[in-house]
Formats: sequence, C-alpha cells, structure tokens
Amino acid sequence: MNVSAACQHRTSIRAFTEKSVPEAVIREILELAHRGTPSGGNLQPWRVYALAGAPLRALKQTAAGTAPEKPEYDVYPPGLHDPYRSRRFVCGEDLYATLGIPREDKPARLRQLARNAEFFGAPIGLFFCIDRGLGAPQWSDVGMFMQTVMLLAVERGLDTCAQEYWALYPQTVAEALDLPDNLMLFSGMALGYADRTQPINRLRTRREPFEAYAALRGF
Repeated sequence: MNVSAACQHRTSIRAFTEKSVPEAVIREILELAHRGTPSGGNLQPWRVYALAGAPLRALKQTAAGTAPEKPEYDVYPPGLHDPYRSRRFVCGEDLYATLGIPREDKPARLRQLARNAEFFGAPIGLFFCIDRGLGAPQWSDVGMFMQTVMLLAVERGLDTCAQEYWALYPQTVAEALDLPDNLMLFSGMALGYADRTQPINRLRTRREPFEAYAALRGF
C-alpha cells in the first residue's frame, strides 16, 4: 500500500476485534515512525509507551472506575468559535447517528464516550508524552510522529484511533506508566484490527472543499 492509499484509508476506528498484534510489528512501526518523522533541531521530543495484555487490562480497569481528573491542557479552547465549533458538532452528530443514538439520549452518549477508556476493544494502547520543558513547536512534532504511526499501521492492515480523551486522566495514566515528573501525557491511541461489522466504523468524517483550507498562488 502506498502513502496515498494509506491516507485515503485512514480513519478513526471505534470498534476493534480481539485479534492480537505481535510485539515485533509494534516495534517496527514505532522505529520507522521515529526514523521518518521530522522535528525542529532534531529534538525528537516524543516519548511513547505501548501497553498490551495484563498492563493494558489493569489500566482499563482503573480508568473505568475513575472520575475525570484535572487535565494538563484544554483539548479544545474555551469558547470554541465557528467554523470549528460547527465542525465538531456535526462530527459528533454523525458519529452518534451511526449508532442510532439521538441527541436527547445523554446516558447512551456517555456510555459510548466511556468506550474510550476501553480503547474501543483494541488489543494495544499507545501513549504519547512530551517533556514539560518543551513548547508548542515540539507538540506539533509529536503530532507528526503520531500521524506517521497511524499511516504505518494502515500499511500493515491495522487501524487506529487517536484519543485525546486520555488527557482527562493524566494522573491515572502517569501512575500506570510510572511516568517521571518531567513527562506530560499528550494523547493516547487505540491500535488493532477494525471490526468491520460494527456500524460506527462506517463513519467517514466530512471534509471541507479545497478552497476552504488551501490557496495556490503563482501557479
């Protein structure tokens, strides 16, 4: 599969099968992402932890009984304005529509949100961290590393879901990973094989037309 095909295929999967992923595959993906991701000044600011088996089960069990904690950062800025607010709203409505959950059914929506804490059934949970002494440019480097991981996963027949949801549980994750004080949790990611029988995995988020996000000049 080439990069163009991987970009077309990649989407956020929210229902996985139990099929395991070999350690060697995870190592290969992370090593290739590390090699192929740029970073300003070659700082290589990412730190990644991969959980499977008993450690992953233990974290999921702990997270299931834990209330959201004080987040390290705002996933969305306060007072999110249009067009971003509308895009987020439409994305949420489209997602819950695949499950037949109406907007007024708050308990059902909260149950689906809680599936994040289970990594949507994925056999691998990844956590991406960054040194607290680094800044916004290095955060973007970590984002590029994550995207490279996701595309490499697609190339190997795997699927992913990036989960900033875990930013709501910084203490729980830090304890589970035994993070040193200088590292801050940025995001989690579910990785495994998509369950294609589940309606939620048919969601393809809407994209704005080319003219809404790009300008070509001097061509």
